Amino acid sequence: MRSIVAAVLAGGEGRRFRPYTDLIPKPMVPVGPEERPLLEHIVAWLARYGLRDIVLLVGYRWRQVANYFRDGGAWGVRIRYSLDTDEYTGTGGALLNARRRGLLDADTVLVWYGDILAPVNVHDLLERHSEWRADATLVLADQYQVPVGVAEVDQEGNVTKLEEKPWLPLLVTIGVLALNPRVLDRAEQALGTGFDIMGDLVPWMISQGMRVKAYIYRGPWYDLGSLERYNKLDPSTIKEFLHTGS
Repeated sequence: MRSIVAAVLAGGEGRRFRPYTDLIPKPMVPVGPEERPLLEHIVAWLARYGLRDIVLLVGYRWRQVANYFRDGGAWGVRIRYSLDTDEYTGTGGALLNARRRGLLDADTVLVWYGDILAPVNVHDLLERHSEWRADATLVLADQYQVPVGVAEVDQEGNVTKLEEKPWLPLLVTIGVLALNPRVLDRAEQALGTGFDIMGDLVPWMISQGMRVKAYIYRGPWYDLGSLERYNKLDPSTIKEFLHTGS
């Protein structure tokens, strides 16, 4: 069997969540009717699919995260921590830092951004990644809601149509991917120790001719990267993802 470790990016300062993140790290903001931490929903979802080895990539106010989750036993998993450093920066650098510390010693790393809620079928994703022998498999949503109104204008400058925040048929990343961690060893030589996963690592992989595959996801998802998006969260549309405890 292929070995798998989940790496959850949970180290950002959450500047778009201030003033709340002046006191608590963004992964610990309450979500759902039981007001459990955002990160707990992700950990519980991974545990639901049998992922027992989870690495939390932490930084800002990381002790609050560690004091809450400890070794992960309460969720039936093993949780280890990779603390961000000044040398390894960005989301890609955080992965590379964990790799250098021996925490991502596996055939496959399931990378999950710590502000993403999406009931992705993790089993199916990992099976497809293995079947395709991919270097990376990106979860792509099949539509995206534009956060502003979109207008159509004719040649005379008349607005002929206005649609408020429409859904467009675009394939967009949602911050979940399966990755061959050995790619990080090559990436360090090309990108250094500070880089972004989606902005730098994946485009570089594509440019090198690596096998980057698409896993199309057609379900609901939420990016809680800002306070505005957090306030618009409708738990009823993603209730199957929300952990409600025992």
